[in-house]
Amino acid sequence: MANSLNPIDKSNLRQVILETLGQFEVGLSLAKNIKVEGEFSNVTISGMGGSALPANLLRTYCNSLFKTHPNYKPFEIYINRYYSLPPESHASKTLNFIASYSGNTEETISSLEEAREAGLKFVGFSSGGKVEVLCKQYGAPHIKLPIPNPNFQPRMGTGYFFASMFQLLVNQGLIPDTTSKLLTLAEKLNSHMGEHENKGKELASKIRGKTPVIYSSPKYKPVAMIWKIKINENAKTPAFWNFFPELNHNEMIGFTNSQGKFFIIMLKDSDDDPRNLKRFEATSKLLLEKGVESEVIEIRGTDVFSKMFSSLNLADWTSYYLALEYGQDPTPVDMVESFKKILAT
Repeated sequence: MANSLNPIDKSNLRQVILETLGQFEVGLSLAKNIKVEGEFSNVTISGMGGSALPANLLRTYCNSLFKTHPNYKPFEIYINRYYSLPPESHASKTLNFIASYSGNTEETISSLEEAREAGLKFVGFSSGGKVEVLCKQYGAPHIKLPIPNPNFQPRMGTGYFFASMFQLLVNQGLIPDTTSKLLTLAEKLNSHMGEHENKGKELASKIRGKTPVIYSSPKYKPVAMIWKIKINENAKTPAFWNFFPELNHNEMIGFTNSQGKFFIIMLKDSDDDPRNLKRFEATSKLLLEKGVESEVIEIRGTDVFSKMFSSLNLADWTSYYLALEYGQDPTPVDMVESFKKILAT
């Protein structure tokens, strides 16, 4: 791995971001030959933190495919961020994905054990750890995710998770095989890496000293949430998210007496509901009257996949450069590790 350009970035997260879009090809190949016996009509994805991020993105993309491929029956992807599986997981035709990058997340392992005890079909996704051990012990399929470097963080592995889960859904016949298209789109997105880095650096300088708040339409709620998480974990600073039109009925009013400095980032897709599009401009106007800065960021791309991951690439760069603005090494999450140690005692 090449040396980072900034001494603050001790673990070289910049290089990890530069290589992010190559994860899709690797992820697809990891699941290429895996298929679970049986017919399924629903999927539950159990995961925490960075290991749960791909689930909402996968659901959003699959929903877009159902609209363009009417021969495929829409199915629900349930997302589980708890110790116990939701009731839907116990349905006879539900396939359970158990996702933990480290393989040692206690909530996710609890879900795995519940699935096994209930005789449910499940697949493990991890870089190793207890999830891999238990999958082998119980005879369940396991997809082993790579660890590109010793300091690699789960939040940076969304492409591995997304692509391997997507490939498995293709293998099960639940969604159309658009894997070649995904690779082409990822390659095209990679060509905009420099543009996104420059924009992210510019945004970070605007955000510095303020609390960022990310807004989007309902479709891109997962993207707004990940923006918030990347800022939390990379820049080690508070950030929040919400979505139109709900925020116009409550949160917006809070800026009347904000008690702090905020910077609002609005993720806007020109294909959003026209009624929501009007809200971006109107909200910006009202926020400005309250002394709150905002910026509308156009979500660019030819389809939902490219729009989501184009925006997330910008989120990576924005949070990365915001970390540098604050003198923070963007990779480690010391507070999370300290919390785990407290729980273990």
